[in-house]
Amino acid sequence: MSPEGWLPQPALLLTGLTLLLSLAPPRLGMEVMAPPIINALNGSSVKLSCTFNSCYKVENKQFSLNWTYQECSNCSEELFLQFRTKIMNKQLDRFGNRVEFTGNPAKYDVSFTLKNVQLEDEGTYNCYVLNPPDRHRGHGKISLKVLTKEPPKADSTVAVIVGASVGGFLAVVILVLMVVKCVRRKKQQRLNTDDQKTEEEGKTDGEGNPDEGTK
Repeated sequence: MSPEGWLPQPALLLTGLTLLLSLAPPRLGMEVMAPPIINALNGSSVKLSCTFNSCYKVENKQFSLNWTYQECSNCSEELFLQFRTKIMNKQLDRFGNRVEFTGNPAKYDVSFTLKNVQLEDEGTYNCYVLNPPDRHRGHGKISLKVLTKEPPKADSTVAVIVGASVGGFLAVVILVLMVVKCVRRKKQQRLNTDDQKTEEEGKTDGEGNPDEGTK
């Protein structure tokens, strides 16, 4: 089985549409992209993909990443992978040394590979990313399903063609929206900086020269 796991075609299209809708409004938070569902065969290796968009270059001293695992929706999150100037594998007992970071933050990729997948690995995997000067942390969520046997193969030629066409269109739209959003964000930051300078200058002018009052 491919290390990417099985990503159902409807889920792929839903992911693309979700990205499109999430990028439309001018938000302060970054966008994190992760497939909502991944199927993996018991005993195989699977890549849990998580990428993000940011208007700023990744600086290792400021960038932070947390991967957590949830066994159930009401269960507490367990931190197993972290980036603080460098990648740190927490090596939880449930995973041991089966977790390998395969992403590259400089390329906005924070994916990891889970080796020798077990039935107990089913659950929710949360990807949290913060890349200052972005002020809000991005969040991606993946539901991992572990299969005991490979599903029957079906002719997905039409689905692949449609998916590729829609995916290409979404990629162009997302790129345009990201450029527009980045321009707006940086313009707003410049305006905020100018307003702050003007306010400080106004306070200085209002204080006047203390020597003038004694003349």
